[in-house]
Amino acid sequence: MRMMSNMKHSEWWKDSVVYQIYPQSFQDSNGDGIGDLQGIISRLPYLEKLGVDVLWLNPIYKSPLVDNGYDIADYYDIDPRYGTLDDFKELLEQVHKHHMRLIMDLVVNHTSDQNYWFQESKKSKNNDYSDFYIWKDPKSDGSAPNNWGSTFTDSAWEYVPERKQYYLHLFAKEQPDLNWENPEVRKSIYKMMCYWFDLGIDGFRMDVISLLSKLQDFPNAPDDLPLHKNYYYGSSNGPREHEFLQEMYQEVFSKYDVMTVGEAANTNSDQAILYTDPQRNELNMLFQFDHMHLDYGKYGKFSDVRFKLSDLRRVMTDWQDKLVDGWNSLYWSNHDQPRPVTRFGNEKKYRVQSAKMLGTLLHMMKGTPYIYQGEELGLTNVNFESLDDYQDIETKKIIAEMREAGEGKEYIEKVCYLKSRDNARTPFPWNNKKNNGFTTGIPWLNVPNYNPVTNAIDAIEDKDSVLHYYQKLIALRKKYQVVVDGSYSNFNSDDSDVYGYTRTNATEQLVVICSFSNEKVNYEIPSELQGGELILSNYEHVNLHLENKLVLRPYETAVYYRRSK
Repeated sequence: MRMMSNMKHSEWWKDSVVYQIYPQSFQDSNGDGIGDLQGIISRLPYLEKLGVDVLWLNPIYKSPLVDNGYDIADYYDIDPRYGTLDDFKELLEQVHKHHMRLIMDLVVNHTSDQNYWFQESKKSKNNDYSDFYIWKDPKSDGSAPNNWGSTFTDSAWEYVPERKQYYLHLFAKEQPDLNWENPEVRKSIYKMMCYWFDLGIDGFRMDVISLLSKLQDFPNAPDDLPLHKNYYYGSSNGPREHEFLQEMYQEVFSKYDVMTVGEAANTNSDQAILYTDPQRNELNMLFQFDHMHLDYGKYGKFSDVRFKLSDLRRVMTDWQDKLVDGWNSLYWSNHDQPRPVTRFGNEKKYRVQSAKMLGTLLHMMKGTPYIYQGEELGLTNVNFESLDDYQDIETKKIIAEMREAGEGKEYIEKVCYLKSRDNARTPFPWNNKKNNGFTTGIPWLNVPNYNPVTNAIDAIEDKDSVLHYYQKLIALRKKYQVVVDGSYSNFNSDDSDVYGYTRTNATEQLVVICSFSNEKVNYEIPSELQGGELILSNYEHVNLHLENKLVLRPYETAVYYRRSK
């Protein structure tokens, strides 16, 4: 990696499209049923041809995989399931040879309980690592220090007899939270980050980065907050959060020409400005969740509620408008979210059309687009044969919770189909042969009836596939500077079926039209936007020039180009 010293950072990530790889499920090279680094290497030509600029790998560090690698046991080593450090170095070299960059996923809010730091920390109150984690004495009755729940358990506290204390874990009990108030913790983290940058990686995606700073009196959360997220009350966007990130920038990021994106739980657009304003020297961009929360219900994300277009447009516009000085990350899906065609489109009747429309809406916005593996094929959610087939820790927890609440099997199956994280984690379908070409062995995630609607080979051969459409989307970003630097403006903001917006710079303008309707709809174009030339559409025989009124077919999208007046 090139050291920056006093050089100016190049902001190459603004021109980039990122492709997220879930290593366990991308390509298995040795027949053990688990995707690995050599498998990724073998598929780099596919990714290069797709046209993406950056590969983001989900965690590949040594881990017991309680939370699929987000429980890191050794920050300096590769989990043997995926390969060796030499395999990683080879992957990094090959990624660069294929004209792409590579960013790693990093968790610094917590570690695995198998991490050496924690193994030492739990031994006593007076060793070098005793203060690396958040330890608190029990209440007088022996109960937990406060009423915080965790994402995966009822209580965010776990008692350790050796210390006669509780430690904090905002996620699984095997994921103890680091104590960022301790300067030695921060120094150790920064040293580790520099190690990977010196190896040559191009950036970090940073998990739950908004949770580093906790209120130090650890107050009880109000009783009306959901138990599994009530820790936000004392841990999200905390009092020293920006101080820690500015220190991280000074000690690490300022020395390298790299990309940084933080996952920011419980962070709104106003707060995001603080994280992403380049003058503040913190992060390049954030992953936000406002558009992911539009279809929540009684059990949070596990819901059969359908989003409203008016809500989606409001949220997307808010983030586009607020982060004028900062930068947006643009995504429909990732390893924690279901497939966007199922969630936001029509997977049964208009799978291809709605997949292309969703891609258009996102990629033409201002920010860095992220493609989650399989999204470029228009993959849908997966019908598991049994609730027992789900492996995700979050899904297992909600199944137990709904059963205890008396919910019927049919409802539980429905909401798990719609929202389980396992929907996105199924093996990538490369062809129509055994196990879809993912492995010669037994896939780690057993999906016996997995019959994807398409596969990579078929998509490559079909010139009208979602894959080829995504290649066009990426190419437009390279061809028209307005896609990168144009301002955003929403028009026809009250329409219940169609999302229309413009991107405008000093010389160019794009008019982007996206129908979310299952029926034909009439759509009126403001007079000042008429006359553009069609440069992209998901239907044939559409209007080549933007006229006053359009008849949009189901899930039709069109992008028109015009010179700015």
